[in-house]
Amino acid sequence: MPYAELPNDTLDLAAIRARHTLLLLGRLWRGDRARVDLARELGLSRSAISSIVAELMDAGLVQEAGPRVGVSGAEGGGQVGRRATLLALNTRAVFLLAVDLGASHARVDLLDLRCATLASRTVAHDILLGPAATYALLVELTCAVLTEAGVGRERVAAVGAGVPGPVDHATGCVVQPPNMPGWDGENVAAGLEAALGLPTRVDNDANLGALAETRFGAHRGAADLIYVKAATGIGAGVLLGGRLHRGVRGGAGEIGHISINEQGPVGRSGNPGSLESYAAGQVLVKTAAERRAAGALTTLPDPLTLADLIDRANTDPLARAVWAEAGHHLGVAISTALNLFNPSAVVIGGRLAGAGEVFLHAVRESALGRTMRINADRARIDLSTLEGDAGVLGAGAMLLDHLFTPGGLRHLYRVAAVGRGPPQAPAALPTVPTATLFSPGGTP
Repeated sequence: MPYAELPNDTLDLAAIRARHTLLLLGRLWRGDRARVDLARELGLSRSAISSIVAELMDAGLVQEAGPRVGVSGAEGGGQVGRRATLLALNTRAVFLLAVDLGASHARVDLLDLRCATLASRTVAHDILLGPAATYALLVELTCAVLTEAGVGRERVAAVGAGVPGPVDHATGCVVQPPNMPGWDGENVAAGLEAALGLPTRVDNDANLGALAETRFGAHRGAADLIYVKAATGIGAGVLLGGRLHRGVRGGAGEIGHISINEQGPVGRSGNPGSLESYAAGQVLVKTAAERRAAGALTTLPDPLTLADLIDRANTDPLARAVWAEAGHHLGVAISTALNLFNPSAVVIGGRLAGAGEVFLHAVRESALGRTMRINADRARIDLSTLEGDAGVLGAGAMLLDHLFTPGGLRHLYRVAAVGRGPPQAPAALPTVPTATLFSPGGTP
């Protein structure tokens, strides 16, 4: 159809306004601003900004935060002698639920719109108990955090969940997860929606770790970053050009199943010489136990646990040797990632990162020594500073990426409207899911 014959531009104008509204919200997410600041940063007129702000204030998503301190007159954007009034995101207009599932734990956090935790519950949980037991536990943890925070379920915009296995981006189903027997084909997004009655998005835990690091970590704002989660299994989230790289189905980043020695032992995935067959948590415990039985000098207890190895990583001679070797093996795999993607940073998180400097030093030495100079010179390899919070922060970031869209904005308005009514006690969780807002896959 020729351009001149296009129908009226009402939809286009609405889309432009929605885009400007989202840009404004994004600025306020990063910090308080005056109307004059927003007009300058977005290139809009004061009247256009005032119109959008009025709409957001009516919706309860934005509020005035008082006069700007220390700036007045023309510099403050108002009349001489007056300070500009700052606007702030109402971070508690709606709430988010973040779910972090690991091989041996389950965690649920209630977050505000800046992903600050308002209530949290973490319990030991064996993922091998299967979906039904896991969903039932997550319902209990969700009720607990809502009750603690005094927030009704109807004020929660969405649920974000990370799982320790590959997730099909299009369907939300787990696909042949080596560390999650009994979960193959399980649609976790649909299962959680049915259990919690809230729109849900699900992704691999390493992908969410990458989102957390670029949004909240020491490498905040990095556009090309790889997050390696090293724990019971080893996976990676790959961020390229500011977007998660998933591959055609969602399986990109399975660094733990790269063969670093094609003649090596068979790991959980069945691949000979895979990284996980050398450096996964349970393998390190087994290695340390075998060496102690063979006479290695050590102060480690008998029987030993992964926690023992982590606690004495830098003091016990056997533990140091085990961690140095694990770091070497991980570094070999990371060098492949560096040469393939040329990121600015590789961040190592997960439980194994608790081993600290001896582990990190070995990773750096092994990885950088095997990486082409052009890919190594500007690459940082660091331990995560987010520690155990990467999963819930990444889940929150995933939800924000979808709520700060035109469709998500309409949903935010609806949920925020509930919050502006009379205070309501936390509601019991329904057994029938509400209408879904999101497709079940992860972030774009």
